[in-house]
Amino acid sequence: MLSKYLIILGAGALLFTTSAHADDLVTPAIPGVAAGGVVVDLIKDGFKGTEGPIGYSDGSLLFTETNANKIIRIAPDDKVSTFLEKSNGANGLALTPGGEIVAVQTEKTQVGIIYPVNKKKTVAEKFEGVGFQRPNDLVRANSGGIYFTDSGTRPTKEKPNPPPSHPGVFYISPTGELKRLANDIERPNGIQLSKDEKVLYVANTQGEHILAYDIVADGSISNRRNFAKLDGWKKGEGDVWSSGADGLALDDEGRLYVASNAGVEVFDSKGAALGVIPIPNKPQNLAFAGADKKTLYVVGRGAAYKIPLLAQGISTRSK
Repeated sequence: MLSKYLIILGAGALLFTTSAHADDLVTPAIPGVAAGGVVVDLIKDGFKGTEGPIGYSDGSLLFTETNANKIIRIAPDDKVSTFLEKSNGANGLALTPGGEIVAVQTEKTQVGIIYPVNKKKTVAEKFEGVGFQRPNDLVRANSGGIYFTDSGTRPTKEKPNPPPSHPGVFYISPTGELKRLANDIERPNGIQLSKDEKVLYVANTQGEHILAYDIVADGSISNRRNFAKLDGWKKGEGDVWSSGADGLALDDEGRLYVASNAGVEVFDSKGAALGVIPIPNKPQNLAFAGADKKTLYVVGRGAAYKIPLLAQGISTRSK
């Protein structure tokens, strides 16, 4: 795949031009977000599970190869390497100001610090004496509190009759208190905070909308509402409707980016749809990274892509 970008600065404008093969997918023009015709650049495929991307402190991207039990690093020059072995099936990741990596983990289901190795720590592994089922994604607030989702169980070819599903949205306070905030979402998945951290967004894979909640002083949530209607809502295998809503990322203008069946859907801070960036493989998660945080990395179905954007990620956040 050819992926050359020429950036021309002049009269305050930023223009991307590309030279693309006919089978390349390119961005639509989304004002303030993406120039039209920019190639969605494949970095590498063949990974065994692709989830949990975050922009790392050195400008690289980290993501979880969940099924291979490791964390992968993509350097700014696209070099791919293993960052951490034996990740306990890490899925979603978050970065603390001190450089620790916090993960929701799926082998021994728990939430805790997995890097540096000498600082490994379990923060939560049970709620009311019952272990988590499928910790999926998390986001860390500036206060140190952690919001995370447990997507529960679902039938698969390998396990057609799993245990009853108990999905939920949880909060770990800065002092370590664990609360369940919601248990009425069919399949909670990606989770994100608004830029001012007053609103919590939750992706419901089985639903047609991204959900939003107001956050109160103790970290609890209220006022559930439909924030954005997803273009990815469609009928899939077994005539089951799903949006495929998965990972969420936020840019510096408060726009929300959603990995869904349709690609990367972009919404403004009020929930209005701005456009969809097509991705060759169905995306699972995404994050801004790079020195200027103007590159959106998208992972899904064993592949990793990058897209240079006009929009910029939040400098103080890892996604």
